[in-house]
Amino acid sequence: MADKRIVTSKETRYDLDMEKSLRPQLLEEYIGQDSVKKRLRIFISAAKERGEALDHVLLYGPPGLGKTTLANIIANEMNVNIRITSGPAIEKAGDLAAILMSLKEKDVLFIDEIHRLNRAVEEILYPAMEDGKLDIVMGKGPGAKSIRLDLPPFTLIGATTRTGLISSPLRDRFGIINKMEMYSVDELMMIINRSAGILGVKIDPSGARELAGRSRGTPRIANRFLKRVRDYVQVTGIDVIDAQAAGDALELMEVDELGLDKTDIALLDCIINKFSGGPVGLDTLCAVLGEERETVEDVYEPYLMQLGFINRTPRGRVATVNAYRHMGIPYNEEISGEETEYDED
Repeated sequence: MADKRIVTSKETRYDLDMEKSLRPQLLEEYIGQDSVKKRLRIFISAAKERGEALDHVLLYGPPGLGKTTLANIIANEMNVNIRITSGPAIEKAGDLAAILMSLKEKDVLFIDEIHRLNRAVEEILYPAMEDGKLDIVMGKGPGAKSIRLDLPPFTLIGATTRTGLISSPLRDRFGIINKMEMYSVDELMMIINRSAGILGVKIDPSGARELAGRSRGTPRIANRFLKRVRDYVQVTGIDVIDAQAAGDALELMEVDELGLDKTDIALLDCIINKFSGGPVGLDTLCAVLGEERETVEDVYEPYLMQLGFINRTPRGRVATVNAYRHMGIPYNEEISGEETEYDED
């Protein structure tokens, strides 16, 4: 359900072709994440001067912030090939072994959702990352033999939205660890203007700001909004996307001025009206909304917390006075946030 929302930060099928055409190819074209870029420039330059593969890189942060794009840029800057896969796609140790053996010297292997690798697969990575060795077991039972193969130097880039789920042995083998931050409105405006130029869409500063302000700090959502608004102005005969056109188009898609959609509103309504503002346990909240625990934690809550609309407490989720104001509901301090425990997280 979450991936059908226009404001979801997860990659959808609709985004695949769009992101390929809009994706920057070099660090100088990449907007935002300035501290990450500064560090990567130094590490990439040093590795190229020594003629070595770049050290292994871990990128973590919410979805939609450009981790895959940055992995492709690293490969381009190093002038090497990139192999892209994901944690859930690597089901067996043999699958990962085949990928590793196909890599050439200094190539980049990008594993998205690396926290979802199973332990048997993960153990193949330890010697590969640390010693450039691949251990293969031939046969079964007492007659099984272990063969150690040499791998060419390579760079593993792992991406995750949940760094806490990565095991310590795997995390410790990454030499470069970078946190991806949410984007400011000004940075999103730059991204929107760049994308509009590539798509041949006319947009003025007020329109870019309107889209940026509703994009939840996420470039993927900003680009998705731009394409949807482009459709709207094309059909309505508007020549330039301005604030009015952008606002009207997004309201038609049920996205409000802060970038909240009907699912976000339903979550706030549940806490405020069904549970008197909370605290309400996550399991109860998921049951009422009909969503999985991971979806609520990773997709819905981060932006609402960033806005200061909900708080996570040991006793459950609590709606803040800001949430009441946005919902147009009077805030009763004596009732809201009362210490009522509906279930434990």
